Amino acid sequence: MIERLKSALGALNGPNTYGNSRAFWVLFVVGVVGVFAYPMATGSYRAGQASLYLLYGFLALSLCFIWGYCGVLSFGQVAFFGLAGYTFGVVTLNFGAGATVPAALAGVVIATVVAAVLGYFMFYGGIRDVYVAIVTLAFTLVLYTFMAQTAGSEWAIGDARLGGFNGMPGIPNITVGGTALSGETFYYLVAVLLLVTYLGMRVLVNSRYGRVMVAVREDEDRAEMLGYNTKFVKFAVFTFGGLLAGISGMLYASWGNFIDPSVFALSFAALPIVWVSIGGRESLIGAIGATFFIERLSQELAATGSEWALVVIGALLLGVILLMPKGFVPMIDSYAKVGLRWLKKKRGKSEKEVPAVDGD
Repeated sequence: MIERLKSALGALNGPNTYGNSRAFWVLFVVGVVGVFAYPMATGSYRAGQASLYLLYGFLALSLCFIWGYCGVLSFGQVAFFGLAGYTFGVVTLNFGAGATVPAALAGVVIATVVAAVLGYFMFYGGIRDVYVAIVTLAFTLVLYTFMAQTAGSEWAIGDARLGGFNGMPGIPNITVGGTALSGETFYYLVAVLLLVTYLGMRVLVNSRYGRVMVAVREDEDRAEMLGYNTKFVKFAVFTFGGLLAGISGMLYASWGNFIDPSVFALSFAALPIVWVSIGGRESLIGAIGATFFIERLSQELAATGSEWALVVIGALLLGVILLMPKGFVPMIDSYAKVGLRWLKKKRGKSEKEVPAVDGD
């Protein structure tokens, strides 16, 4: 049993993730327990509101995965987010609440397929570096412009009207086993999915494929010279990122029972970059933590009637870029390593200063 546990931890730990020590895993377990105990302390309504921060975690992970580990900066993650949400809404409004599970799968599949098509034309078309960001941003803004002009009655798919800026209301909650998930039940669904996804991604980025991703990020030309198909690596990573963003968008549509073109807006497209930059581009746990903190802060400021939310977030981003360019979690990790080395050095000096005791 102990050997199996060590083997599992070995797969989760590696050079491509922050938090490989025993102390980290103790804190991680405490944090997970706190997340799952949250509804018991706050009630179903607050848990339902907190579900939004958790489901945004998938969107943050999608960008962290492709940008932090493969060096592909994308403004298009919200495009896949929105496509999945709209697909979920269209299917459920046409077939009813009993079709929410197939609708969820359809939303994720559509987002993944669109990401694959876009990624194929970009990476096999020779688009690299900042031009990927430009193409994905243009794709997102095209979707925003198109969906904004769908207010007329002719813009409908079956019984589902797209609604333009009025949005698509009345989207049902995800229903499992005849039970519509809302409040704390939806919270637990999102929390479990996010936990499994995070652990699975730790295994992936520490695997051989994860090392190839990092090689592409560090020097794509050298990786290609060593025989790796760098175009396929970026294509596969980008497609998987679209899948993660699709999960987030599908959950969002179910959470709010509504979706509108604002999910394709430039302001929303920039948010994942803010989350990942603050938490740490190369830190999965940092991306999730920063998303939760920033969105909770933004919601609290908005609830008080303050209009300073964007100013505060912008100042926070600027401060992180200037003072800790790698992000918050990498900075904490580096300080922790320095502190441990200092303690070991001090302990070693103390042992040398203790005089030896001669025996009788």
